[in-house]
Amino acid sequence: MLSYYKTIDGKIRLIPEYEPGCWIHCIAPKDEEINGLIRDFSIEPDFFRAATDEEESSHIDSEDGNTLIIIDIPSVEKTEDGLVYTTMPLGIIMTEKSVITIVTRENPLLNEFSEGVVKGVQTNLKTRFILNIMLRVATRYLQYLKQIDKISMQVEAELRKSMKNSELFHLLSIQKSLVYFSSSLKANEITIEKIMRGRAVRLYEEDQDLLEDVLIEVKQAIEMSNIHLNILSGTMDAFASIISNNLNIVMKVLASITLIISIPTVISSMYGMNVDGLPIAQFWFPVAMAVVCMAAAAYFLRKKNML
Repeated sequence: MLSYYKTIDGKIRLIPEYEPGCWIHCIAPKDEEINGLIRDFSIEPDFFRAATDEEESSHIDSEDGNTLIIIDIPSVEKTEDGLVYTTMPLGIIMTEKSVITIVTRENPLLNEFSEGVVKGVQTNLKTRFILNIMLRVATRYLQYLKQIDKISMQVEAELRKSMKNSELFHLLSIQKSLVYFSSSLKANEITIEKIMRGRAVRLYEEDQDLLEDVLIEVKQAIEMSNIHLNILSGTMDAFASIISNNLNIVMKVLASITLIISIPTVISSMYGMNVDGLPIAQFWFPVAMAVVCMAAAAYFLRKKNML
């Protein structure tokens, strides 16, 4: 689906057709739509193939006066087990007169631009518009990282009470999300540093401060994701050790109980043999002896912290 947006009277508005200086937003574009853009703007077909590849990593490329920038943007999906945080590629193609963005599925981050939530955006200022998108992406990473931190704290609190496998799987899912975020942010950082050199994208003096803000936000998000990832890894290792220790305690107690209840079996088997000469061969004696031996064994095991 193709949509055209342009800044009119200081606000981004939806327009019915293409105009110079507009923003073309593509959500899971069809082949005929892609072919139309390739024909109208003389864009390299590989640009669209890269932008629609879910596994494509962040990078920047230029060909025939057009520049492709791919960055990884955060995404959150609702599942039966809760929220799942992941990343998806965003393709940005800068042509001579317009900016084209390509995503494989709808993302609320870009909707904030199309719905006018982000203020002060000029679609005709192509470099600045792209930097505004990147700044919003970095800010969204920080927001999601704060949400992940709160969720992990809640799961840890539940895990302290129940020690269920579901909580451990939830922590594993959070750790997986942090790994995605960390690797994507590092790739985005490399791409932004390439833009900062001014070779692939033409930079204006008024864009330098905005670009530096983008890089600072990305570095902060990288640092935060690494901290959360290290803390979560240590927490999971600690809980795994606790669970293993609890299992050892349970097995130790069961072994002690098995030892104690085996005493009456040994004594009764002795007095059940058809032999002469057993001491006090009366019913009460083996029962009393079994009780005394069990009590002595329980006391000894208790002193050794086996029960």
